[in-house]
Amino acid sequence: MKKIILVFVMFCSISTINAQNEEDISQKIFKKHEVKLNAFMLVLGAFEVGYEHLLDKESGVGISVFIPYDSEISDDISYYASPYYRYYFGKKYAAGFFLEGFGMLNRVNRDVNFIFDDGVDNWTTDFALGIGLGGKWITKKGLTGEVNFGIGRNLFESGDTDYNFIGKFGVTVAYRF
Repeated sequence: MKKIILVFVMFCSISTINAQNEEDISQKIFKKHEVKLNAFMLVLGAFEVGYEHLLDKESGVGISVFIPYDSEISDDISYYASPYYRYYFGKKYAAGFFLEGFGMLNRVNRDVNFIFDDGVDNWTTDFALGIGLGGKWITKKGLTGEVNFGIGRNLFESGDTDYNFIGKFGVTVAYRF
């Protein structure tokens, strides 16, 4: 009887060690950091970069920063910084279709001049909350491609303007490391 109990205890110990080793290996295989560049905004005249930290195979947190360099865009928006949380539904590690919740600190020109330009800039800084969706694809080498869209609502200064909603859109290339 003692031999049976000893064999059972040894078997349980070995299977526990193997389970821990498999978990450690799976954590090392998957890279958890991504640096991103929004190629679509780069073509339009703005520089948008981002970073995402992958929490597990189904979720990640990140931030993107938008700064225009073209005067046509910089006349309307000065910058935005947007932290986000994503939940992935794909079969690959943090890839496939995703839903996103985001915040956005934005500084925009709220002066609307359809007919007459009064020469006064009406810049305001606001914070928005929003939701988005998109898709992410990854190669074996760690390059990713992503398409996303999101819409949100400004929370504080929205009563002073006709612009209550904000949007973000991206065709992003990234490297996962």
